[in-house]
Amino acid sequence: MKTDKVLIFDTTLRDGEQAAGTSLNGQEKLDIARQLEKLGVDIIEAGFPITSQGDFDAVRLIAKEIRNSTICALSHANDEAIDRAWEAVKPAKKGMIHIFLSTSGVHLTHQLKKSQEDVLKMAKKSVAHAKKYTDNIEFSPMDATRTDTKFLYRIIEAVIDAGATTVNIPDTVGYSIPSEFGKLIEGIFKNVPNISKARISVHCHNDLGLAVANSLEAVRKGARQIECTVNGIGERAGNAAMEEIVMALKTRNDLYQVTTNIDSSQIFKTSRMVSDLTGFIVQQNKAVVGANAFRHQSGIHQDGIIKKANTYEIMNPREVGVPASALVLGKVSGRHAFKERLIEMGYSLDEEALNHAFKSFKELADKKRKITDRDIQSLIGEEIRTTSEVYHLDHVGVSCGNHSMPTATVRLVGPNKELVADAALGTGPVDAVYKAINRIVRVRNVLTEFTVSSITEGIDALGEVLIRIESDGITYTGRGADTDIIVASAKAYMNALNRLLNARKATAQGAE
Repeated sequence: MKTDKVLIFDTTLRDGEQAAGTSLNGQEKLDIARQLEKLGVDIIEAGFPITSQGDFDAVRLIAKEIRNSTICALSHANDEAIDRAWEAVKPAKKGMIHIFLSTSGVHLTHQLKKSQEDVLKMAKKSVAHAKKYTDNIEFSPMDATRTDTKFLYRIIEAVIDAGATTVNIPDTVGYSIPSEFGKLIEGIFKNVPNISKARISVHCHNDLGLAVANSLEAVRKGARQIECTVNGIGERAGNAAMEEIVMALKTRNDLYQVTTNIDSSQIFKTSRMVSDLTGFIVQQNKAVVGANAFRHQSGIHQDGIIKKANTYEIMNPREVGVPASALVLGKVSGRHAFKERLIEMGYSLDEEALNHAFKSFKELADKKRKITDRDIQSLIGEEIRTTSEVYHLDHVGVSCGNHSMPTATVRLVGPNKELVADAALGTGPVDAVYKAINRIVRVRNVLTEFTVSSITEGIDALGEVLIRIESDGITYTGRGADTDIIVASAKAYMNALNRLLNARKATAQGAE
């Protein structure tokens, strides 16, 4: 089934969430799904419903609201998991079931402890069962790149006969290299008699750093669906990065001669949202969406860019939603100019959120001489992070030094809008702040990660703090930004605690 259109199957909410240290609640998943729909993603793999009630509820929530993208649920190759997957995606305008089953020798011998014939029967039976619910069925022979090719051809033919309309070829452990992966895809087209009845998809992992290269080579050989994640997040070293695939196909259309339905101007915004909500910082030199992707320090490069941008830029930054011009707003700028700049950057806030963001902007402008677009993006991230607060950080003060005991005073706005204050001593100012907050909020947790980074350059730069806390075996991520790193640390901790409290509240309501 060859066309000039490549479908983008985004699995940020399923495989992406499997990245160690990630935890998203249902509302956060829905927010990302809304942005993926706006981005133009064809298929959103929203979760794995059989694994937990929370995952089931999140998939169902997304299926009820998202109308333009197909909503997919992952399933084991058994009736119970398939039934659960369908129950979750049934409300979707366009629902899809994705069944996976190991096929490689190492998996069959050591994990499934089944023969090839056993697995063949399981595959056909599971697809036939899903066929009772929908014609939109994808089947994945897991660890396909380490599977005997003759058996792979047999199982692909069998599941297509049983009703699969998409066959996905996963490089589950990131083992393949482009030349052999391309030959594998080519071999499937040549040796599976009924392959014209299904779409070939690929799902590549990045253990050797080749996920994007393998995916693109598969497109050259005829694959017309790529499974990927925003920022390349996922199990172990992650998945093929959606933004890199889309922009490679767009920039090198002379070579690939295919298109996607992606609105590339939404890429940067989507990347930032996923980074904010998952807590995974995008590396500075990350292709397409990294902070340095469109920045030039070399004098030779700067000279070329000034004379003609494409001397050293193969993509227009505006194509991916990165404003090319420097921000010219300052402390004398008005609300209207601020709003227009947000619109230009791709943000649309309601009146209340805009007022709050503008207030934060003016406060920042009093502290910083020069405000950049990345400062604005951080402010908007703060706005997103404070929309579902149980406790709000109202005041934080510290006293510390090399010959004094670090002391912190904290005042929070509680659930009933009451002001609650307390103080504590600590081994350092941040420790003191966190202990003071704990005296008020009283939620048991363990701090497992604390990272500080600078959003922009200069002594007055915004500092961003990323933390992870663990409670009852679940990890919660928090982020905060401020020109004062102690305040940023307090904001990050409050962000994580609020996510913890909201998750417990949602669990309690579900139990009722």
